Amino acid sequence: MNLCCKAAGLCHSVTMKSKYFQYYNKTLITYHYAYAKNMTANETKEQYKVKKQLTELNIVLVILCTIIILENLLVLLAVFRNKKFHSAMFFFIGNLAFSDLLAGSAYIANIFLSGPKTLELVPVQWFIREGTAFIALAASVFSLLAIAIERFIAITKVKVYGSTKTCRMFLLIGACWVTSILLGGLPILGWNCINNLPDCSTVLPLYSKQYILFVVSIFTLILLSIVILYVKIYLIVRSSRQEATNLQAYALFKTVTIVLGVFIICWLPAFTVLLLDSSCSMQLCPVLSNAHVFFGLATLNSALNPMIYVLRSKDMRREFLRVLCCWGVLQSGRPSERCLVQLKSSSSMEHCTNKFEHQTTPIMQTCTTCV
Repeated sequence: MNLCCKAAGLCHSVTMKSKYFQYYNKTLITYHYAYAKNMTANETKEQYKVKKQLTELNIVLVILCTIIILENLLVLLAVFRNKKFHSAMFFFIGNLAFSDLLAGSAYIANIFLSGPKTLELVPVQWFIREGTAFIALAASVFSLLAIAIERFIAITKVKVYGSTKTCRMFLLIGACWVTSILLGGLPILGWNCINNLPDCSTVLPLYSKQYILFVVSIFTLILLSIVILYVKIYLIVRSSRQEATNLQAYALFKTVTIVLGVFIICWLPAFTVLLLDSSCSMQLCPVLSNAHVFFGLATLNSALNPMIYVLRSKDMRREFLRVLCCWGVLQSGRPSERCLVQLKSSSSMEHCTNKFEHQTTPIMQTCTTCV
């Protein structure tokens, strides 16, 4: 009895056709999920029939994703409507907010297309469901890396974002999205386990284990790169004797600790589960059956990013209040025309941003607290 028969209870002729012809096969997902769970096709169908569309955890995640969407939309509106934020630093923050907003939207869509609706999907729909979430979450992670790169360049180079070099910023943002789309789109382009059940992931039964291992490796390299960049930034600021006082160095170290700590807390469990998935079955590693919990925790990073990268700016906080005032949320008897009053810069982030955009000397000499 071959592996298809063992998984489904009958022979399925997927190996006789090109995998691309299987993208609209309505029964293929059932067989892949049955194989992943070591069940028959009928047992798998019965199990998914009794599943709730919205469990208690899913309701919490939907609320969390709604918060993610709203707070990152607020960031985008603040950056868009205030010309004071039309600078490199805030464009990167806006890019991060946009990727996090998409992550929240994609995860909500994933929740409503999961559970009993999973087996109703055809493979191409399943790839779009999972691929969109991968693209959005990967873009969020790559945006964190882009911010780390930008901050490192800002304190080590001269006049990085002058009027003639703005293209560097857009190239970095463009590379973030091209890489994310490519990374999330590889399975639908052909790097999947259709026609090769032994290579199938347990958590994501149409994805190849090699692809899962590849994604984990990429994200691990990103984490290490962010750590290295922030360590170098900290060492540069600490070694600067002109303006980098102990207090400023400590403030920078505190910011770096928050950034890296939240990133690791949110993503490391998901990385660990995916790493186990590439080398362990559900029978030997029961934690794989709860992988959705760890993916939900990773999504939490998209809710925390605006707090870490944006809310440290007093000007951005004031712009948030102004936007909410214009929406009628926080008017408190104030005249609506006050919502349109332009800001006067007061935050260290804004001062640092204005300084390094037209700087003629290394940033580390004049602005060491903008990270």
